[in-house]
Parts: sequence; structure tokens; C-alpha cells
Amino acid sequence: MGALARLREDVIAARLRDPAARGSIEIALLYPGLHAVWAYRVWHTLWRGGFRFLARLGSQLTRWLTGVEIHPGAVIGRRFFIDHGMGVVIGETAEIGDDVMLYHGVTLGGRQRNGGKRHPTLGDGVAVGAGAKILGPITIGAGSVVGANAVVTKDAAPDSVLVGVPARARTRGSGEDTRALLTAPEYMI
Repeated sequence: MGALARLREDVIAARLRDPAARGSIEIALLYPGLHAVWAYRVWHTLWRGGFRFLARLGSQLTRWLTGVEIHPGAVIGRRFFIDHGMGVVIGETAEIGDDVMLYHGVTLGGRQRNGGKRHPTLGDGVAVGAGAKILGPITIGAGSVVGANAVVTKDAAPDSVLVGVPARARTRGSGEDTRALLTAPEYMI
């Protein structure tokens, strides 16, 4: 897939996930979460090419400009969208699948200082509510929803709903809409 097609795909993903989106031009010019993802792709390419200092320098510049910190070593899939991105932090060994959405204040962080895998893995189609913290080398299964302000430190099966501090998982019911789950008062702290 070419770079222009990838940019177009990201804008379409934002339109699908943000009910306030008014048009593609507005999204492309005014969405800092999208700008952070686009910049991440440049810095990730440099990181993989061995230009680690330059990649980190670029990621810090992006953080300063957008309020979103994505380590260039993280691995991020297609159609990733950060809505109201201020305060999002994504660690170096985080892995994010396709069609994932994060709201503001989300942390994909580590819990230990030793080397190796330290950050979470999010499966395809995961949605993470505002202020949630997902910590450590855990896996959140595809199609799961993490409620606002949840603190997740254990693996979750696909199609889970995770809420609370510490978060507890329940199986997602058939037909439960992701947007409805993220805005339901019983799933917020």
C-alpha cells in the first residue's frame, strides 16, 4: 500500500470513529492524534533503520507538538486512531493491532525495568476509554473494550469488557456496540 493510500485510509478511519468529524480536510489538518500517528510512521522507519537517536529526537518533537508520545520502537497496525490525543503514552515494546482506537490520557506502559517485552499488546479492534492504563507485557484480546480510567494489569481474552481498578474482565455480549460501551456510565469510574 502506498503512502498516500495509507494517509487516506487513516482519514477514513477517523471519520468512521469520530461522530464530530465534519470532513476529510478538517481531519487531515486539525487532528493531533492523527498527526502523531503519521509522524510515528516516519520515526518508526528511522528506528528500524538503526537511526535510533534521530528517531527518538523526532518522537519527542512530535510529543511537544501534539501532546501524544509514541515511542518509535512500538509496532502499530493499520487504521489506528487516537481521539482527543492529549496525554497518550505508548511505550517502546507496545504492539497495537489493526483498527484500534484510544481516547485521551491512555497509557500503554511498562511495570518493570528489565529488558525485553515490557509493554502491552492490543489485538485488532480494541477500543480503550479515556484515562485507562494498560500496564506490563500483557495481551488484550481482539475486539475488547477497556473502560475509562480502568487499570489493566492482567491478560484479557478476546471480546472482553474491562472496567475498574484493578480492572476485571467480563465477556462482551453479542451485539454490544463499542461506542455504547465506552459511554455507558456503569463502565466509567
